[in-house]
Amino acid sequence: MDRISWNQYFMAQSYLLKSRSTCERLAVGAVVVRDKRMIAGGYNGSVTGGVHCIDEGCYVVDGHCVRTIHAEMNALLQCSKFGVTTDGAEIYVTHFPCIHCTKAIIQAGIKAVFYSEDYKNDHYAIELLQQAGVKTKQVPLQIDPVHYEQQKLVADLIDELEEQGDSRVDEMKRRARHLFHVPHQNQS
Repeated sequence: MDRISWNQYFMAQSYLLKSRSTCERLAVGAVVVRDKRMIAGGYNGSVTGGVHCIDEGCYVVDGHCVRTIHAEMNALLQCSKFGVTTDGAEIYVTHFPCIHCTKAIIQAGIKAVFYSEDYKNDHYAIELLQQAGVKTKQVPLQIDPVHYEQQKLVADLIDELEEQGDSRVDEMKRRARHLFHVPHQNQS
């Protein structure tokens, strides 16, 4: 089994962070990366010590939950809180950033935004990112981060059986492809 790409690795991390979200409307995760190292992470949720949407519902004003701090903001604020520079860093986000997060990303000196899913992509946000020279790239998540290690273990075991000449290898490969939803050409 091949190693996952850096883009897939960091995007998977954003999805793991997303699983901590307390917003009922849309769970989002974000990871700030510099020099192939994660320097901060965030997910959308309430202020520290505050009431969470999962506990009392979203507090919606003009179509937006005002109780929630966005994942990108939480990640950038974590950098600020601990004195970690974001200038020249990249951010990996499960969903395209809103206009407010876009402005914060630009002001923080982020040089690239990698996002997995489109979500109400604001035309002005796109324009601002282009004007600021911030690279944007959609990186759909291609792995399930929770099952990646299980998939690797199964592939390693099948490889061992193949080396031993076990006649069940083809059937095991077929079952593994089905179990992990791996296209035939990607399974060795």
